[in-house]
Amino acid sequence: MRLLLIEDEPDLLDSLAQALREEGYAVDTAEDGIDGLDKALTWDYNAIILDGMLPRLDGWAVLERLRLHKRTPVIMLTARDGSRDRVRGLDHGADDYVVKPFDLAELFARLRAVIRRTGTQTTTRLTIDRVEIDTAARTVRLDHQEIPLTAREYALVEYLAIHRGRLVTRSTLYEHLFDENESTLSNLLDVHVSNVRKKLGHDFIQTRRGHGYSIV
Repeated sequence: MRLLLIEDEPDLLDSLAQALREEGYAVDTAEDGIDGLDKALTWDYNAIILDGMLPRLDGWAVLERLRLHKRTPVIMLTARDGSRDRVRGLDHGADDYVVKPFDLAELFARLRAVIRRTGTQTTTRLTIDRVEIDTAARTVRLDHQEIPLTAREYALVEYLAIHRGRLVTRSTLYEHLFDENESTLSNLLDVHVSNVRKKLGHDFIQTRRGHGYSIV
C-alpha cells in the first residue's frame, strides 16, 4: 500500500519513512504543506500521515483543502497535545490524531485501522482456500503453517486479497506498491509475483495477460 508522509523535520521524515518501508509500505514524502497537498491531490494514496506544523501551508489548511476533493484517510501527527488542537484536526476531517513523541508500534496499528475502516475490509483475517492472511500481525499461513514473506511480497498478497475477485491492473499495483523513487519500468512486480507463487502455490495469483493480476 502507498502512503504519503508530510513532515518538515528531516530526521523524523527519513527515519519514519524508512520504518514504514520496512513494514512493506511504499512511501512518498513531502517537507512542506504546498508540496504535500499537491501530491495528495495528484495520487490516490491509501493513507496520509500529516504533521500539523508545516512551512508554507500548515497541516490543518492542507487537510481542509484536501477534504474538498478527496476522502483519503489522514492521521494528524503533531507535537501539540491540547484538546483544542485535537478537536481542530478532527473537525477538519482527520481520521486519527497522534501526538509526538509517539510509539512506532501504536502509529502502525492506528494506520492499519484507518485504512481498514475507510476501505471494504472489515476484519483483520482473510481466508482464501488454504491461505490465511492476518493483516494485524502481517502474517500469511498456508495449511496453518506460517510462510515467510518479504515486506513487499506481503504487501502484494494483502492488496490482491483485499480486492479478491477483481482484476487489479499492473499500473494500479505499481501505484500502490512502489513509491515515487522506484521505476515503474522495472520488472520488480513480476519478480514479486513469481516469488509469492513459489511460496503459496502457482495458482494463488492468476494472470490476465496484458492486463494484470487477481486472486479468485
